[in-house]
Amino acid sequence: MPHVTLKPIAAEDTLALRHSVLWPDKPFDYVRLPDDADGFHLGGFVDGELVSVISLFIAESDATTSRIARFRKFATAPAYQGRGIGTQLLNHVIEHARQRGATHIWCDARLTAAGFYERFGMQAEGDVFHKGPIPYSRFGMAL
Repeated sequence: MPHVTLKPIAAEDTLALRHSVLWPDKPFDYVRLPDDADGFHLGGFVDGELVSVISLFIAESDATTSRIARFRKFATAPAYQGRGIGTQLLNHVIEHARQRGATHIWCDARLTAAGFYERFGMQAEGDVFHKGPIPYSRFGMAL
């Protein structure tokens, strides 16, 4: 496993990797999020190169006083996938959410990644839906 440095990054620094990994066939602005300015963005670096990104958003739940965390636009460069880098980022984001009082964390996950999220204890929380031709499901867990 390569030596990985994790550090907070600006939302703008996530965009190129988000675009190239997640939605390369869409316009570049497709990967911008309206609430990017409010998020916590984490980068994984190998030898100074940004190779993985994830963005975390924490909000008060409308129904209760609990805080709900959602991570989005989780992307790792193909050459670095399967090497434990994404695992390190997600573990860090889960802990970050816990420290900020979140009681639940969730994401919209591509079904091709379901096994990855299940290894963290996350479970499907709804029906399958599609973003374009890609099947997704909401995955989440209590913190």
